Amino acid sequence: MASPPGSTDTATRPAPPEQIKAVPVRHPGRWVATAIIAVLAAMFVHMLVTNPVFQWDFMLDNMFTPAVLRGARTTLIMTILAMVLGVLLGIVLAVMRLSPNPIVSGSAWTYIWFFRAIPRIVLLFFIANLGALYASYDLGIPFDQQLMDFFGFEADWRFLSLNGNQIFAGFTAGLLGLALSEGAYMAEIVRAGIQSVDPGQAEAASALGLSRGKTMRRIVLPQAMRVIIPPTGNETIAMLKDTSLLIAVPVTTELNFQLRAIGSRTFQIIPMAVASILWYLALTSLLMIGQYFLEKRFSRGVGTRETRAQRAARRARGVGGST
Repeated sequence: MASPPGSTDTATRPAPPEQIKAVPVRHPGRWVATAIIAVLAAMFVHMLVTNPVFQWDFMLDNMFTPAVLRGARTTLIMTILAMVLGVLLGIVLAVMRLSPNPIVSGSAWTYIWFFRAIPRIVLLFFIANLGALYASYDLGIPFDQQLMDFFGFEADWRFLSLNGNQIFAGFTAGLLGLALSEGAYMAEIVRAGIQSVDPGQAEAASALGLSRGKTMRRIVLPQAMRVIIPPTGNETIAMLKDTSLLIAVPVTTELNFQLRAIGSRTFQIIPMAVASILWYLALTSLLMIGQYFLEKRFSRGVGTRETRAQRAARRARGVGGST
């Protein structure tokens, strides 16, 4: 039987829940870890300040000389050029790696396997000495001399002759070695980005009549950038540091070479090593800032982060309100 209007059925109404008395959990391990870290940090700072071997005045006086500044510029230029060439080569290799043609795919796999297996400093040293392998490099019809000798003709089908000692030396050799090595790593990064895109995207583009190349440029690669950008940023930072390996060529205008030269000339090895550390920290920080904004740019509309339009709509209808 239903209760009359206005009456209260106290027999069936559940009792209100009791207030939970939450007891905060103590974490003594966190305080111990914080104390240990603070003590170690204080000891490190004290060592930096009180140890006379660091020669802070000498380091600051020689850290921004014109030669060092030119070295920093060369390092940045080498990093940018090597990454641009490496990314372009990586895109080509990634597309080849995904080709249904086994010869094309196998060739790309062989290149990636070969250059990923060789340490960069060994590769740089080898390329820097290629001038000893051939004094000159001729561009023209392949096997032209053999063909002419076979048919009994005398002709020279070489269009251009390059001096090997001039090509594989200094800046050019360093750039070539870093770019060839980076292309192998970027190929795997780009391949992973391409494979992260739903295959239905390419199928829909093909149904609309887009060619394979146009589908890759306009449909697949723009969506793959969200996956490609973070590891590419890490590769760029690693490339900046790997420019110090150009001492194997050598590239005498590079930052690390200039700082080492000052240290060797003045016998102040530790101060110049610290100066090198500070320079690489500063340049790496700049690259990390650029990486952050690039990732933010290409991750728009992905994930659970609230966009400006969503935030404005929520504020317009009020917190907790309904539409």
